[in-house]
Amino acid sequence: MPNLARYLTHPQVQIDPAIPVPRWSLNEVGTTRVAAVAAQLGLLKGTKRVISSDETKALATAAPIAASLGVEVEVRPRTHENDRSSTGFLPPLEFERVADQFFAQPGVSIRGWETAEDAQRRIVAEVRACLAETHKGDILFVGHGGVGTLLFCALSGNRIDRRFDQGPGGGGCWFEFDADRFRTAMRGWQPMETLIDADPGRQPAG
Repeated sequence: MPNLARYLTHPQVQIDPAIPVPRWSLNEVGTTRVAAVAAQLGLLKGTKRVISSDETKALATAAPIAASLGVEVEVRPRTHENDRSSTGFLPPLEFERVADQFFAQPGVSIRGWETAEDAQRRIVAEVRACLAETHKGDILFVGHGGVGTLLFCALSGNRIDRRFDQGPGGGGCWFEFDADRFRTAMRGWQPMETLIDADPGRQPAG
C-alpha cells in the first residue's frame, strides 16, 4: 500500500461548445497552474505513481507532473467524470442547476446523466483497484470535480451532498487520504498551489 494517496482535480479549462466536454483542454490559467506545481512538486516529491482519467484536461494536468517525477502516467478510463453525454455542453447557469439536482437526487438520472450513486460506485471501485496493486510510495490520482466529490463523500463517511465539493474557482483542488484505511486524512479541499508548500503540518482549508 502507498504511504499517502492524493486526489487532484484538473484546473481551468478552455470551454468550447463545439468540442465534446471530455476532450476539452486546459486554458492558459490552468496550464500555468499545473506548470507551477510540476516545477516545484513540494508535497508530491514522494509520489511514485500518477494515475489519470483518459479525459484530455486530466491528462494535461497529470502529464507535466508525472514528467517532473520521472514516472509514466497510468491511464484508468473508469476514473472519468460523471457521464453527462446525454446533454453535452450546457451553459454555465443551466449546468449549475442540473449539477445541484445530480447531487440532491443521487439515485435519479437527471436528464439522462449517470446517477451520482452509480458514478460514486465506479470511482470508488476503480480507486480501490489501483490501491490494491503492489507498489511503494505515494499515489496521485488526477481527475475531476464531480467524481472527486463523490469519492470524498465515500472516504469521509458522508452521504452524497454537493456541500462537499471543491467549490467555485475552476478546479485545481486536492485532498489527501489514508490509503490503508480508505479514509480522508485531511479535511476538505485545498488549492493545488498548497502542494508546493512542502510543510506536512500545514493546516488544510475548509
